[in-house]
Amino acid sequence: MRIKIVLGIFISVWIALLVRVYYISIKSNAYYEEIAKQNAVKVDELAPLRGVILDRNLNPLSVNRLGFSIRIKPRLSYKVNRAILDEEIAFLADLLPDYTIKEMTKEYLKADSPYNHDFVDVIPFVPYDKLIPYFAKISQHENLRIEITSKRHYPYGALASHVIGYVGKSNTQDISEDETGTAKLVGFSGKTGIEKYYNDVLRGVKGEKKTKVTAFNQEIEQVSKTLPKSNDLVLSLDLELQRYIAELFGTDSGAVVVLNAQTGEILAAASFPEYDLNKFVSGITQEEWVVLANDLNHPFTNKLVNGLYPPGSVVKMGVGLAMMNSGIINPTTSFESTGTMELGGRVFRDWKKEGHGMISYVRAIKESCDDYFYKASLKVGIDNIAPFLTKIGFATKTGIDLPREFTGTVPSREWKKARFGKGWSQGETLITSIGQGYFLVTPVQIAKYTAFLATGNGVTPHFISKINDETINFPADPSIVSESEKRFLKVTREGMFEVANVPGGTAVNHIKVTAPFKIAAKTGTAQVVGISQTDKKRMREEDMDYFQRSHAWLTTFGPYDNPQYVVTVLVEHGSHGGSEGGPIASKIYDKLYEMGYIKLR
Repeated sequence: MRIKIVLGIFISVWIALLVRVYYISIKSNAYYEEIAKQNAVKVDELAPLRGVILDRNLNPLSVNRLGFSIRIKPRLSYKVNRAILDEEIAFLADLLPDYTIKEMTKEYLKADSPYNHDFVDVIPFVPYDKLIPYFAKISQHENLRIEITSKRHYPYGALASHVIGYVGKSNTQDISEDETGTAKLVGFSGKTGIEKYYNDVLRGVKGEKKTKVTAFNQEIEQVSKTLPKSNDLVLSLDLELQRYIAELFGTDSGAVVVLNAQTGEILAAASFPEYDLNKFVSGITQEEWVVLANDLNHPFTNKLVNGLYPPGSVVKMGVGLAMMNSGIINPTTSFESTGTMELGGRVFRDWKKEGHGMISYVRAIKESCDDYFYKASLKVGIDNIAPFLTKIGFATKTGIDLPREFTGTVPSREWKKARFGKGWSQGETLITSIGQGYFLVTPVQIAKYTAFLATGNGVTPHFISKINDETINFPADPSIVSESEKRFLKVTREGMFEVANVPGGTAVNHIKVTAPFKIAAKTGTAQVVGISQTDKKRMREEDMDYFQRSHAWLTTFGPYDNPQYVVTVLVEHGSHGGSEGGPIASKIYDKLYEMGYIKLR
């Protein structure tokens, strides 16, 4: 019996062993073969070259300069290897004196660790022509590695800086937001402007190379290779026009927008003062940063979309449309303008101290009569004005392809209650009707609003024209307001025509377009400081301190009988929209005609 038991155990053990051998050698062959393949194949990610940015005529606005980076073998910072590290860094500093021993050592120690197996960047970029004479000498050092790389370059420096934007080193947020891992691989991401807004497009798609290697990591053969893909952008900007506008604006602060009234395409746009983009690619110095940060003209602020200003009188057409669409007044309704209006113990002044006499809508636009809008708005009420202003684009984003666009404010009963927990006063209706008080807009919002006045359609202001060879379209929206609400657009345009072309118009003496067509316009003066009720006579803008002077607005469209372009000009502390903006806008229209953008019937 014992023999049978022992024999049974013996047979059972051998059967189990045979089954296991069969499973391992036959059944699991495919599984272990796949593991063996994975162990023998090295996967390298291939970084894409960042796409270039071009203007509409394919002039380069943002490009890549090819060069080299220099890396040092990892784990040389340990005490036993420190002498080797110091020797290699001293060798590089001797060949390339622009890069100091202190800087290179700092970069190496910052990245080196027991867990790092990659060579460490100590010189992120050396121009091609500077490194080539030493290429062979550096290559002989086994602890050093030269890699081909690129550096972002902006050929025109400060020109259109707030639109183009710049790139910088990818930070933790850039890397965490990028699910593809490309931000970490390339090391740079867009920080502002188009570079930021279209960063996902511009950074491209990474490639991949699979290579068979030995246990000692020696490459045997290439298994497969997927090349990285780059995406280029073509913008609607015209470099020549952009440069011309920068020359016109000179040293003033403010913004300019030249917008296609039919499509929303932006032909030129600038925020002044501008700054050199190239200083930010590798990191600006502390001294340069302090100078820019302390500049009272705020060069870092993209005033196109982040500058918030009272619109002043340029909003009067929108307010007028809202009032007439209420049905309470119409274009022929007249009010007596006496130069001042008292309400609740407060005096509301007109810019013309003696007033304008009996005045109706078209002339109120032409002469920018504040008193007309005080009295008309008081009759109509803010509840009929604010919703229409929001409908035509104020207090909402325009959709422009620039990052972090501000929305501004249209004051209303509901807004004030939510913002301050207080009720609305009639005096606030008066100052809102002339674009003062809590009312805040951006220059791009004013340009979009002016396109609506010119065409009756809503457009999306945009810079992008093509991604690679694919044209990007932004269709106009004819339903921004109802057809019934558009019925007073014609009379509104007549008022804007008279501003620029009829004696008494606030811009007639300053708009001097020499091209063979007429434009429509509206001036605006946006107060920076309030006028005390104790002041019987308003101080002249020219006698005020510079930073207390009003901002000067001028928004226009032309040709008047066939609107093609909008030109909006804001001159900070420029005092008067007509005198400051008129000459600039006039020359821009002449340039548009000269360049063939404006075509006559």
